[in-house]
Amino acid sequence: MSEGNSPRKPADEERASDQVIHLDSQREQRRGNPPVVEDDELETPIAPEPAAEAPSAQPKPAAVTVAPPAPVKPRRSRTRPILFALLPVALVAGGYYYVVGGQVMTTDNAYIQAQSLGVSTDVSGTVQEIDVHDNQAVKKGDVLFRLRPASFETALAGAKAQLGTVRNQVLTLQASYQQSLASIDQAQADIPYYESAFQRQQDLLKTSTASKATFDSAQHDLVAARQKVTVAKAQAQAMLAQLGGDASQPVEQNPFYLQAQSAVDDAQRNLNDSIVKAPFDGVVTNVDALQVGKYLPASQPAFSLVSSTDIWIAAEPKETELTYVRPGQEATISIDGYPGEVWHGTVGSISPASSSSFSLLPAQNTSGNWVKVVQRIPMRVTIDDPDGKPPLRGGMSAVVGIDTGHARGLPDFVTDLFKRFGQKS
Repeated sequence: MSEGNSPRKPADEERASDQVIHLDSQREQRRGNPPVVEDDELETPIAPEPAAEAPSAQPKPAAVTVAPPAPVKPRRSRTRPILFALLPVALVAGGYYYVVGGQVMTTDNAYIQAQSLGVSTDVSGTVQEIDVHDNQAVKKGDVLFRLRPASFETALAGAKAQLGTVRNQVLTLQASYQQSLASIDQAQADIPYYESAFQRQQDLLKTSTASKATFDSAQHDLVAARQKVTVAKAQAQAMLAQLGGDASQPVEQNPFYLQAQSAVDDAQRNLNDSIVKAPFDGVVTNVDALQVGKYLPASQPAFSLVSSTDIWIAAEPKETELTYVRPGQEATISIDGYPGEVWHGTVGSISPASSSSFSLLPAQNTSGNWVKVVQRIPMRVTIDDPDGKPPLRGGMSAVVGIDTGHARGLPDFVTDLFKRFGQKS
């Protein structure tokens, strides 16, 4: 076989070369370069020629390179210039709000407190009746429970009887005093008679007409009459002292009568205390701890009563937060249990000492392992508008914001910088 007529390559070798060219074009596309396309790739795929076909005498056309399309210039976004323009505005606005802000001191270490007490009485007795149930709202003066009144009624009746006896005794003293005064007048009326009889016997004795015995008898009668006056006056003074120095005063003002009257009042008070009433408006709780028939000693709490009107906020902010807080400043209160509701109040008082100062074992800062801890100062905030709002219960968590009226101002280093420039100028 001659060199000019070399045999044609097999069909599978041509297909392999086509695949290599196709893979190269794909790699160029991934790199961003336009692939080199040959004429054979632009044409439709040609079925493989049979192996026995005679070779063509025409030369194979050269590969044609297709120019890539011109890249489209991306449109510049306007977001970046707007952000650069808003940045100084945001810095100025943030600085302004920082300088004029900081007037409100806010603390979440705050809880609702309500006046509460253990309902008790100062008399002992057996529970006869319970007039309330657990968690019932009561008004001031409503009956809570009653003790058996029999013993108290008996004591009251005895005290009243004793009062009547004392009244009769006072009236008897007044009458006896008047009788003593009459005895004094009678004794004084007898004295002139005995004086004249004594004078007559004395004259007769001088003339030896009367005996010595008759003279002595007349003298004794005169002395006895004068002594009767003295005794009657002493008795009258004693009765007058028992009448309080004034025999004409009313019986109700006599000391003996007042003493008996106090016993009656005490018995009446014990009877009244056997009926226990609510001292203020509130809600009773733990009523089930008291049962009918139970003996209740004096001053032992039966159950609890929590006030529904005497309510305040007990807050304990940090000592560093109380720099500009003063009593009388306005406050806003929000309760965790009622989102969206706002109460208004006033700073009522601030404790003169920290909470740890009242502990059983206060901190001793002289130890070698002392660590400084920010202290908390108790503060009381009154609620000004509880009407028309959801009910507040003791122990609920709250957030308190107090308007101190003192802005944060410029930082210290900026203020110092202005001062230095002012001094230099």
